[in-house]
Amino acid sequence: MSATRLLVLGVVRMYGRAHGYQVRRELLSWAADKWGNVQPGSIYHALKKMTAEGLLEQVADIEAGGGPDRVAYELTEDGETEFLVQLGRALSSDDATGYTLSAAVTFMPTLPRAQVLALLKQQLANMEAHAQSTHYAREHAVDLGKPPHVSELYRLWSVHADANVTWMRDLIGRLEAGEYVMAGEGDQEAVFGAPPK
Repeated sequence: MSATRLLVLGVVRMYGRAHGYQVRRELLSWAADKWGNVQPGSIYHALKKMTAEGLLEQVADIEAGGGPDRVAYELTEDGETEFLVQLGRALSSDDATGYTLSAAVTFMPTLPRAQVLALLKQQLANMEAHAQSTHYAREHAVDLGKPPHVSELYRLWSVHADANVTWMRDLIGRLEAGEYVMAGEGDQEAVFGAPPK
């Protein structure tokens, strides 16, 4: 699943019912175009595609008042299932770009703490394995027949990999210490705040 699909499902879920403009405004306010590679046009495309797939449902907007009718979207039961499954995968699976993991972190409080910790520990194992492989490549670049300056690229990757491992260990530690309100621990508004009107 792409970061865009996960984010769109998550924002529609967060609002309960949302217009494309609301989803776009929310994601751009999170700067998801920068860290998630979410483009405004891809948000509308995702809404249409996931509606055709039965993950979202178009509903009449009873709150539009006297103005023009606008299309609003709600998650279907299949959409709710897809959101939770893809969120779990994104929290635990290797993600070379970091986009899906970034998207998943924004919605991790929608899952129970124990589940998130188990998934993030899987992610940590992936990150540690990646860090080891980048360290090996950096140390053996010349032995592997690469020009000496290519080791700088491996050094860059190695520094990023180490930073990811450090960040993930810290996040896991903070979650184990009780940071953030997770699913089953409080009201959804306490997790995300009341959605803007």
